[in-house]
Amino acid sequence: MIRHTKTLKVRVRDRHVPLLNRMARSVNFVWNFVNELSRRSIKERGVFLSAYDMHPYTKGAGKELGLHSQTLQCIAGEYVTRRKQFKKVRLNWRKSGGVRRSLGWIPVNTGAAQWRNGQVYHNGHYFKVWDSYGLNQYKFRSASFNEDARGRWYFNVVVDMEVEPSKGQDRIGIDLGLTDTATCSDGTKLEAGRFYRGLEEKLAIAQRARNKTQVKTLHAKIANRRKDALHKFSRMLVNRCGEIYVGNVSSLKLVKTTMAKSVLDAGWGQLKTMLDYKCAHAGIVFREVDEAYTTQTCSSCGSLPESRPKGIAGLGIREWTCSGCGVTHDRDINAARNILAAGHGRLAIGIPVL
Repeated sequence: MIRHTKTLKVRVRDRHVPLLNRMARSVNFVWNFVNELSRRSIKERGVFLSAYDMHPYTKGAGKELGLHSQTLQCIAGEYVTRRKQFKKVRLNWRKSGGVRRSLGWIPVNTGAAQWRNGQVYHNGHYFKVWDSYGLNQYKFRSASFNEDARGRWYFNVVVDMEVEPSKGQDRIGIDLGLTDTATCSDGTKLEAGRFYRGLEEKLAIAQRARNKTQVKTLHAKIANRRKDALHKFSRMLVNRCGEIYVGNVSSLKLVKTTMAKSVLDAGWGQLKTMLDYKCAHAGIVFREVDEAYTTQTCSSCGSLPESRPKGIAGLGIREWTCSGCGVTHDRDINAARNILAAGHGRLAIGIPVL
């Protein structure tokens, strides 16, 4: 058994929404306060305040704001982390109202939430949740309450979990695409369009009617379908494989092009994230490899034949025959096989001869 941390997400009952909304408004107030405090310190003294430097300015405000004292510390710590990440003197304000309001967020420090009497206990309040994991068997570490676009609240908690190592021995290369989200070197495919099949027309009708509630509901249903399919696909691969290699295509770069909608629908980033942590939990190899020329290279003879699909004009070619060895290739399966070969080549580098 391997011991790892894992984040569990459970939904909070709707009767707690008013309380959580009040706490979220207080969190936004504290965030905006430390945001302005940090900006003034940088402007007037040229000093970047650390999270520890901010604690005296918020100390004692928790009782008045209805927040746990450690939540104030978590807000300051998160603010400093994001300020360094985005390299900005001042971050965006968290808005509690209006069309562009910030979704609710309440950070919980380690030990500030416990499981008591079949409920989550935090800051003197009991929160009833739909417990699908058996939370009573885990010791809570850091956690947070988060709101989604439909106003539903969830409790996310980090726990320690023992995971049995994978016994799979297969080796798989994965080519990420738009027609099929993922194509494996053994021919297994995950179709992209299945995520929103039957809902695209309903979504268009709701958008034309400006029915915001229905639009949010349909978007959430599509997102849930995508997440469910990606979870099942990634779990299937992890259970039967000992090595998984995926192309290093960047979804962040492609969303800035005209292919943005298709890229976001495919969910490449989600799939790679799921494979990354699931492989780590299962103790198997997961690598991203350079996918340059994997589509044009023949996976049988390793050459770049003249008959290969080239450039933008070749994007519509789904099958091609190598003029060198005469083997006919499915475009995506051929790329996945080359990605698998590239993964093996990467691992062989630097191994000494015995």
